[in-house]
Amino acid sequence: MNTSFSCARRSRFIPVFIASIAISALGEIAIAGPVLPNFNASDFSPGAPIDNAYFPLVPGTTFRGGGTTHDPDTGETATERDEDFVTFQTKVIAGVTVRVVRARTWEDDVLIEDTFDYYAQDKSGNVWYMGEDTKAFEYDDSGHLISTDTSGSFHAGVHGAKPGFIMPANPTVGFSYYQEFSPNDGALDQAKIVSLDTSITTPLGSFTHVLKTEESTVLEPDLHENKFYVKGIGQIQTFEDIGANGKPLNILPLTSITTSNAVPLPPAVWTGALTLVIVILRVLAKDLASRVSARSFAEYRSG
Repeated sequence: MNTSFSCARRSRFIPVFIASIAISALGEIAIAGPVLPNFNASDFSPGAPIDNAYFPLVPGTTFRGGGTTHDPDTGETATERDEDFVTFQTKVIAGVTVRVVRARTWEDDVLIEDTFDYYAQDKSGNVWYMGEDTKAFEYDDSGHLISTDTSGSFHAGVHGAKPGFIMPANPTVGFSYYQEFSPNDGALDQAKIVSLDTSITTPLGSFTHVLKTEESTVLEPDLHENKFYVKGIGQIQTFEDIGANGKPLNILPLTSITTSNAVPLPPAVWTGALTLVIVILRVLAKDLASRVSARSFAEYRSG
């Protein structure tokens, strides 16, 4: 899954044999830790909108974000750019009509991952992660593409894969759940809700009553991330590679939200939509103020 605005990708590229080694421990983990939601295709309505307040997906919406990243292994830095587009496309997976979201990541303007994520919302309002088709790109030192990697791709119902929650309908602090459960594909991400009242400041503004999760995977026990969600907007920031001191090595905020022929928001998220509109207007106002200031300064100098 996407490390920034859809859902931890790094775990996707773990060889499958490592996943199989981890299976022996899953029995204890399932009992003591994350819940594997009970999936039934009859719990979904074909064509139902995804209007969960913390994870609305309106077709035609593009989420962009990123920042400077530091590789914990090599110490190298790069400029990461993430773009998630909620497409108008749907497909059927495990008997459920899912929404297709295209998630792409660039490092220093070079495409390193291109993924199609699949989401659906059940009649109770839970948003499910139904699978993904992911492709990672590897380049040589001269920038030439040398290989691609699709490991970690999975569809619910194939190879024993089961879907999980991306966002429960009624999130509560302490709830721990699988986001996906596909041991044969190396896809075993899980999340835990750690707060519903976090305050954060991002390039889009300051927010309160923010939902905060902690994400991890049994495949890489030392890898932990935090994700932050705002009602009416969705995921707004990611903390990657959280150290023993609790501080993240990388902070990747959402920087813009745009729409292109977007369909109307369902009534359930009209209140959240107002928040989204305010955010967009705030960004436009800041840009306009910057342009006016620059123009005034130029006129002053020329005068």
